[in-house]
Amino acid sequence: MNMIDSPTPLLGLSQRLPPTNLQAEQALLGALLANNKAYERVSEFLRPEHFADPVHARIYLAISRRVEQGQLADAVTLKAEFEHSGMLDEVGGTAYLAQLLTAMVGIINAGEYGRAIHDAWLRRELIEVGETLVNNAFGAEPELNGEGQLEAAEQTLYDLGANGVSDGGFVTFERALTDALHTAERAFHRPGGVAGLTTGLRDLDKKTGGLHPSDLVILGGRPGMGKSALATKIAFGAARALLAEAREAGPDAVPKSSVAMFSLEMSAEQLATRLLSEESRISGDRIRRGDIAQKDFDRFVAVSREIGSLPLHIDDTPAITMSAMRTRCRRLMRTKGLSLVVVDYLQLMRAPAGTRPENRVQEISQITQGLKALAKELNVPVLALAQLSRAVESREDKRPQLADLRESGSIEQDADVVMFIYRDEYYLQQRVPKQLGFDNDEKFHTAVEKWQRDMEAVHNRAELLIEKQRHGPTGKIDLFFEGEFTRFADIDLHHDEGR
Repeated sequence: MNMIDSPTPLLGLSQRLPPTNLQAEQALLGALLANNKAYERVSEFLRPEHFADPVHARIYLAISRRVEQGQLADAVTLKAEFEHSGMLDEVGGTAYLAQLLTAMVGIINAGEYGRAIHDAWLRRELIEVGETLVNNAFGAEPELNGEGQLEAAEQTLYDLGANGVSDGGFVTFERALTDALHTAERAFHRPGGVAGLTTGLRDLDKKTGGLHPSDLVILGGRPGMGKSALATKIAFGAARALLAEAREAGPDAVPKSSVAMFSLEMSAEQLATRLLSEESRISGDRIRRGDIAQKDFDRFVAVSREIGSLPLHIDDTPAITMSAMRTRCRRLMRTKGLSLVVVDYLQLMRAPAGTRPENRVQEISQITQGLKALAKELNVPVLALAQLSRAVESREDKRPQLADLRESGSIEQDADVVMFIYRDEYYLQQRVPKQLGFDNDEKFHTAVEKWQRDMEAVHNRAELLIEKQRHGPTGKIDLFFEGEFTRFADIDLHHDEGR
């Protein structure tokens, strides 16, 4: 074959028959018909589509429907039901229903039969995933490149693992109480009563108790409000706390966990420059232009050494998909440990490869649901930034509201915490009085003086509005903001910290 010719797509990995366990299917159906209580042993994880034989799937569906409606499901009632629907011949007639009863070994084994059926189905699904993967690699899906095919395969395997493996169930109240006591104990022993991971902001930690495992935290705001700067501050504060915790064991101790930051808008270098600017108190603009003195550069180098060992990992892949993000977080969890995931920002993410959402709202819904699932799976908080709709700009009071998220799919519904960053200074500085808009100089000067007083009142001030908190109070937190260094900090109403 010519090396440049496209090979014929592979139609199957082998000529072997896919795994089935028809005997187990017959034995289970016989057990269910003999005693409907056996249904309780398999109802949690077994579905009709798990049966290899379509006839068995129809019979199981009929049994489960009758049992869940509180009706008797035996050979007689099923015969009548199939006769009424005209499907008796399709399921093998009365003789096959009677034959299933003879295949029953005992209802005590019903759970084992169900698991054998489920295992065979899971193996068939894996074979199908493998065949699809091979066929796509040979060019069956030409619109997907290699990376897209890899992400699609990862997503399919994740969905199969999430939906096809039943590892849930009840947790005893005693176990739940023990977990709750451990959380309370952590809060009791930590400074400031923080049960979760610290954000590096005292007042925010007081209001939320820190960032809690499995929570999806949404930080929303309009462009220019400082969402990325605040998210960077939180990621930096969390990483610093993890390092400090490790150093309690020794000066050279390595942190057992880390922070993952997915920066879809800024490059890793830009993000590092922002952190260096904040810590060294040197303007990021001056750093980029090289407009710094030797002492500033020395300070710059010293700070970089101080924070270089922080357990902070940055991924600046643009338009990353949920499946790729999940894979990288799992890998980081496995190799370095993981305590927090930060996403800047979710509207720049893409829907999972292989899916075709009908519209952007549906796509955003898939992404937020995926972020919440990631938080629960890895048992870490996920902080995701969200761009707000332009509806904010049309209001007199431009403070964001939950309604500003509603055009973005299920963000509000999926989130455990929703907070907005708002700076009055940003809007006020755009409203400088212009002399052309006044009848005389006196009115103009009065307006300018009022504007200057208003600007002074909101200078270096920011508001963090917690509009939803599933496990705590809502309310406003005042923060200090230095635009020169894009730096957020706690604020003291008597004096500004960091001035």
